[in-house]
Amino acid sequence: MTRELLLNPGSHGLGMTHASLRPDATATSVCGYCSTGCGLRIHLRDGQAVGLTPETDYPVNLGMACPKGWESLRVLESADRATHPLLRNAEGELEPVSWDRALTEFCERFKAIQAAHGADSVAFLSTGQIACEEMALLGVLAKFGMGLKHGDGNTRQCMATAVTAYKESFGFDAPPFTYEDFEQSDCLVFIGANPCIGHPIMWERVLRNQHAPEVIVVDPRSTETAMAATQHLQLRPKSDLVLLYAITRQLIESGYVDHDFVAAHTTGFRELTQHVDSYTPEYAAARTGLSAEKILRAAESIGQAKAASLWWTMGVNQSYEGVRTAQAIINIALITGNIGRPGTGANSITGQCNAMGSRLWSGTTNLFGHHDYADPEHREKIAAVLDIDPGKIPDENGWSYDRIVEGIRCGKIRGLWVIATNPAHSWIHQGDARELLDKLDFLVVQDMYATTETARQADLILPAAGWGEKEGTFINSERRYGVHRRVRVAPGEALADFQIFRAIGAYWGVGEMLTEWTDPEAGFRIMQRASRGQPCDITGIENYAHLDRCGGIQWPWSEADAETKSQGTQPGESMGQYHTPRPHRRLFGNGEFFTPDRRARLIVAEPRGMPELPDADFPMLMLTGRGSVSQWHTQTRTSKSPILRELYPNEPYVELHPDDASRYAIRNGEWVEVSSRRGRAEARALVSPTVRVGQVFMAMHYEETNRLTLSHFDPYSRQPSYKNCAVRLRSIKQ
Repeated sequence: MTRELLLNPGSHGLGMTHASLRPDATATSVCGYCSTGCGLRIHLRDGQAVGLTPETDYPVNLGMACPKGWESLRVLESADRATHPLLRNAEGELEPVSWDRALTEFCERFKAIQAAHGADSVAFLSTGQIACEEMALLGVLAKFGMGLKHGDGNTRQCMATAVTAYKESFGFDAPPFTYEDFEQSDCLVFIGANPCIGHPIMWERVLRNQHAPEVIVVDPRSTETAMAATQHLQLRPKSDLVLLYAITRQLIESGYVDHDFVAAHTTGFRELTQHVDSYTPEYAAARTGLSAEKILRAAESIGQAKAASLWWTMGVNQSYEGVRTAQAIINIALITGNIGRPGTGANSITGQCNAMGSRLWSGTTNLFGHHDYADPEHREKIAAVLDIDPGKIPDENGWSYDRIVEGIRCGKIRGLWVIATNPAHSWIHQGDARELLDKLDFLVVQDMYATTETARQADLILPAAGWGEKEGTFINSERRYGVHRRVRVAPGEALADFQIFRAIGAYWGVGEMLTEWTDPEAGFRIMQRASRGQPCDITGIENYAHLDRCGGIQWPWSEADAETKSQGTQPGESMGQYHTPRPHRRLFGNGEFFTPDRRARLIVAEPRGMPELPDADFPMLMLTGRGSVSQWHTQTRTSKSPILRELYPNEPYVELHPDDASRYAIRNGEWVEVSSRRGRAEARALVSPTVRVGQVFMAMHYEETNRLTLSHFDPYSRQPSYKNCAVRLRSIKQ
C-alpha cells in the first residue's frame, strides 16, 4: 500500500482520494481571506467544487496555503447562512420575505428617509471582502444613482493610514514591492507587523531567503515573528515614531545616505535632517525603553545592507499618529536609496483580500479608478466612461467611517446600508456603536450570514453569495489582480452582491445607468477604461482568461506595456504553467514618482502623546492584534469551520506578564475581568512574558475586545487607533 499512500501536492486529497470520488476538472481561484492573494486549485466534479489544494506554481504562494485557505469551501456550508431576505415585522422578529418585497422595502424606506431628511441622510458602509467589480458597481449605484454622498468601507479600519502616507509621499497610493523582495533582501525590518501569524505565506517567502538576512522586528510584544528575528526592538507602545527618527538621524550621521538619489528624486531632505537632529540615541532610548546600543545596531544593519526592505501592517496603521509613522518608514527607504530595486522598499502589507481593490474602485474616498472628486477633469472623464451626466458625480469626498458614525449620533444619518462587514463587532468602542445602530430609522445588512452581530440589529437582511459562489477579481498586497471563480451554487435564494446591486438599481429606477454592467467581466472592462492614463492603468489586460493564464497580473499593465513587452515569459522568468509579462514587477525603478515634479516627499512631524495613559484607576495598557493563523477578523467565517475552531482558542483570552499575574493574584487559565472606561469583558488569563510588565494583550477576533477600545483616530487618515487604551484587571470566579 505504500505506493497508494504517497502524497501528491496539488492533487485532490493530496492523491489519497478514491477513484470513485476523484474530480473531473480543476479551476484556479484566488483565496478570499487575507491580502496575500494565494492561488487555490479548485477540484471540480460535474462543475461543482469537491475540494481544493494550493496551486503549486502560482507566483504568489508557490504551492503553499494557510489553514484558512484550506478550509475556504467548508465555511460555505454553515447552517446559519442567510438564504432568504429577512424583514423585521411589527413584533420585532425577522421573517422571510420575497426578493420583490425586500427590494421594494429597501427602496421605499430609504427614499422616504431622503425625502424627509435630505439625500445625505442615508449612507453605506462597504468592505474589502467583495470583488473589485462589485465594489465599483456599488459606488456607481450608490453615489451616482441613489445620491448617497456618504459611504466608506471597513478598509478605513486597516489601510487608510497607508493610503494617505503613500499619496502624500509618492503622489499616489502605490505600494512599490513584489513578494520576491521577501527573498531578495539582506535586511528586513518589520514594524508593527506579525506576518508569521497575520500573513503566514508571506512569512514562508521570508524563510526562503538565501541571504542569511538580518530580520529586525519593532514591536512592543514578543510576537511569533519577533521570536524568529535576529533583532527584536521591544519598545514602549506608540514610541515607534521617536525610534524611526533616531534611526534616520543615525543613518545620516553615519554616512549611509544615498545623496545622489536624494538630490535627484526627493524633496525635503534639509527639513528632515533638521527635524531629526535632536533624536539622539540617548534621547530615543529614554523615550522608547530601548538601549542606545540596540538603536545604533538597528541603524547600522539598515545602513550597511545592500538591499533593505521595511514592512508594516496594523501596528503602524491603527494608530493616532500612524500616517507620520508610515512616512518615517518611507523616509528611511528613500534616503538610503532602498526603493525600486530587488529586495527593497517601504512596503505596506494590506489586510483584507481586496482592500487594495477598495482603495482603487469602491468610490468611497476616491472617485472611481482612484480619481479625485474635486477635479472637474476627473469628473468629466469618469462621466464619459460611465455614460452619465457629470452633474451626478459629487465634487467633494463623502464622510469617513467615523464621521458617518457620528452622523448617526447627531441625527444627520438616519438610514444605513452595510455590505459584507460587521461594525457591531469590529468598530472601536463597540458598545457605543451598537447603541448608535439602534438609533437608525432603517438598517439594511447584506451578508452571507444572518447571525453576525450587525445582522441581529438589522431591519432588513439581504442574503449574499460568498467567495466560491460568484466571480470577480481581487487585488493583493503586491498590486496583483487575480480572478476568483464561481465553483459552488449559493444556498437558497442568496445572490451575488453584483446581482443584488443590479436589482436595487432597477427597483430604484436607475437601471438604465447600469445597462452595461451585465456581469462582472463586463464591469472589469468598464474599470479598464476608467484606469486609462492612471498610475494603476490596466488597459493592457486582455480579459479574465489572460489573468488566469498569467497567474495574475500586477498593476500597472497598460496597452503601451502590452505592446512593448513580450506577453510570454522572459529568460529566467518561467513560473511553471503560468506565462506572464513578468512574474514580479516593482515600482519606481526609474526614480520617478507620481507627484507633479516626479519627486518623492520627505515628510516629518512632532510625535504626539498617547491619548489615554494608564493611571491609578486603570493601571494597565491594553494592546490588540491578531490571535492565531486560523482566525480571521470577527470570525464570521472561520468560526464555521470545525477544523479551524480546533486550531485556535474558542474563548477570549488576555495575555499578561508573570509579574502582573503575581501582583493581582491571577493564575494561568483562570477567568479575569478586563475593564476600561467604556466597558468590561471576561477572558481567560494567559500568563506569558510575551508582553511587558504593565501591559496586556487581547486578540481582535473576539467580540469582547472592542467593548474596551478607545475611540481615537489619526487626524490625516481618520483610521481608528485600536492598539492602546488603559484597562484594569481583577480575578473572578466562574
